[in-house]
Amino acid sequence: MVRAAVLSLLLAAGTAGAAQVQVAVAANMAAPMQKIAADFARASGHEAVVALGATGKFYAQVRSGAPFEVLLAADDETPARLEREGFTVPGTRFTYATGRLALWSADPAAVDAQGRVLQRAPQGKLAIADPRLAPYGAAAMATLEKLGVLAAWQPHLVQGESIGQAFQFVATGNAPLGFVALSQVMVDGKLAKGSAWIVPAQYHAPLRQDAVVLKPGGSNPAAAAFINYLRGNAARATLRGYGYEVR
Repeated sequence: MVRAAVLSLLLAAGTAGAAQVQVAVAANMAAPMQKIAADFARASGHEAVVALGATGKFYAQVRSGAPFEVLLAADDETPARLEREGFTVPGTRFTYATGRLALWSADPAAVDAQGRVLQRAPQGKLAIADPRLAPYGAAAMATLEKLGVLAAWQPHLVQGESIGQAFQFVATGNAPLGFVALSQVMVDGKLAKGSAWIVPAQYHAPLRQDAVVLKPGGSNPAAAAFINYLRGNAARATLRGYGYEVR
């Protein structure tokens, strides 16, 4: 395949010793990326230097010349757009995971398994990621609209720049409820704490998440090695344990 050939060429571009790769990572990947980065370092000898944030913000930074070498986005459109605009290494983009949205509370009794809490009169704030910057925020808005409760909850929404900030609003008690990435509250296939409703996938556009090598990483063997590792069984198993769907 063309993509496999491109990665092979990049890997062959240099293998002399360890190197660093600058990776821009969507905030929903914070927990699994800790393990993936550590496992990658042990397996390859290279170091993934990770920056976490909102996909929309990374898009603007890449276009402004930020020296990121790999992007792990929270959607598939942003990497595709950067590819069209000439900011990526052609043939390196692929879907590494499909995310799931969850309504979550740190209170073990607050959220029922069917999400009926959203049909009740709002009590306190509901945290979401900024839908203009974060695909998980857009998915949250689509879910509220699908349920017919957006008008009721709109005055009670509190927005974080990223899904990471939305999670923090709930984890710290500043909002009793929030739409978060399932990966933020699931470990080894189980809910880590609190209570959650996993939003049916058909309530919003698929959260397909693409990775791509950016132009600054084109000559860095660590960038190709990282993408290669992300495609492998070990990284895929880690992602499944955090609730992602992986082909």
